[in-house]
Amino acid sequence: MEISIESCSPRNISDPFRKEGSEEEIPLQKQGLELKLSDHGPSHYSDNIIQSMNALEILRETVRILRFNSWGFMAIIALLICPVSAVVLSNVLVDESIVKSLSIRLMLVAKASGLPLRPLIKQSCQHFAEMVISSATSFPFYVTLLLLSKAAVVYSVDCTYSRKKFDASKFCVIIRKFWRKIASTYMWACVVIVGCITMLCVFLIAFCSVLSVLGFSPDISVYAAVMVGLVFSVIFANAIIICNIAIVISVLEDVSGTQAMLRSSILIKGQTHVGLLIFLGSTIGLAFVEGLFEHRVKTLSYGDGSSRMWEGPLLVIMYSFVVLIDSMMSAVFYFSCRSFSTETSDGEGNSILETMAISTETTPIQ
Repeated sequence: MEISIESCSPRNISDPFRKEGSEEEIPLQKQGLELKLSDHGPSHYSDNIIQSMNALEILRETVRILRFNSWGFMAIIALLICPVSAVVLSNVLVDESIVKSLSIRLMLVAKASGLPLRPLIKQSCQHFAEMVISSATSFPFYVTLLLLSKAAVVYSVDCTYSRKKFDASKFCVIIRKFWRKIASTYMWACVVIVGCITMLCVFLIAFCSVLSVLGFSPDISVYAAVMVGLVFSVIFANAIIICNIAIVISVLEDVSGTQAMLRSSILIKGQTHVGLLIFLGSTIGLAFVEGLFEHRVKTLSYGDGSSRMWEGPLLVIMYSFVVLIDSMMSAVFYFSCRSFSTETSDGEGNSILETMAISTETTPIQ
């Protein structure tokens, strides 16, 4: 008896992956991806439908799914994520003169608002300028390869939960039919992120200017700016979580754009702390690899620089793997929030996978 993903939580779905009386996990490939749930019926899962997973359980579920379809996810890394990671880490498209000019302008604005030009402020302006220019130059890769990789990861996770093989031809049909709405959701996510950063800059400049006019010392202005940054980081993290889940929703459900953002904000209610932990872990992992690449590849080299020949590609693969895990955890977090939420009705949020499975049976793929 088959049970749809809408009637069972991810934690319950993972249980049939084990043999009865044995702790050894059985890969889906060895069972032909045709595992059947035990004859408990939907009522067996309805008792646990409001159970949710914490961040550690989501990570374990992600690793389990990665093991079940390791070759597929490795293909996604090699074909879609690694090229973007190489461009982002190397900053090959970034013009250093533009970064320097923008950082000088930011330091002038900071000085005009009453902030002293200390090393912390200078480094912050330099890092912010590099981030802005790098994001702008890499945006074509983000909206094509990286977004396509996110859709492929979400589709693969959905296939795992629905006991279906990853069908490349069906995935291509889904992308052709629904790419516009997925891209629309991603663009709205970018608007939200840019809006949050702009709001921070405007509020920070205004707040520091007011403190300067009132006669407070530059040290107090620096401390106040740090506190504003800490508060903003929480708001920014929540915005990133909503945007990530909205992209997952745009792949799996028939909503997009602002509707996907709204549904995402409703869906993660009560589970925001889990999303914050996932975001924190991913951010630390990405920042760690970026720091290693900056220090080991861009700054240091041994002898004739031969160390860069193997450290660079290795760090690119590590960075791509962290990006993959982050995308997978967002997809698993979506299913966890969906099982936790009681707002989903019988006819709401049907998976595109199920819709396309019916349509491709009646219409041959061109």
